[in-house]
Amino acid sequence: MPINVEIKARTKAIKTIRKLLENQLARYVGLDHQVDTYFKITQGRLKLREGEIENALIHYARSNQAGPKTSEVLLYQSPTNSSLKAILTAALDTLVVVDKMREIYFIDNVKFHLDKVTDLGTFVEIEAIDRDGSIGQEELTRQCQYYIELFQIEEEDLIPNSYSDLLLANQ
Repeated sequence: MPINVEIKARTKAIKTIRKLLENQLARYVGLDHQVDTYFKITQGRLKLREGEIENALIHYARSNQAGPKTSEVLLYQSPTNSSLKAILTAALDTLVVVDKMREIYFIDNVKFHLDKVTDLGTFVEIEAIDRDGSIGQEELTRQCQYYIELFQIEEEDLIPNSYSDLLLANQ
């Protein structure tokens, strides 16, 4: 099972972080309008991501903590315009919907998101990804910490929860 170590932080420095990523020769994947529909389940989180670049059914489990956190992720790449959403909404109750514009970048195994989330604001996410167990949690955490420092992310800007939790707290 793939393992991610990730952080999420509020930021007003999207332009600065974008420039730092360009200076690090990050590969720009694109700008994606994503709608994540979260479903009510008993363990972990289940969301259907619908975008122009990324479309997936994602189940993950992780603790809510402000710094680097480990996630166990199961991912099903779904085709665009599949019937998956109709099936899921018929079978499960919807918890919340997250609507965002996401810039996606990669440096090796590390994925970066520069997000503008409707009703929440702007954020940066760093995901150090180990798809096959060859990198290890210690190195993934080190990678996250390196980019936290490079982007000058302050501890008070780190977010322990998901966007879904933040939206639910605002309701």
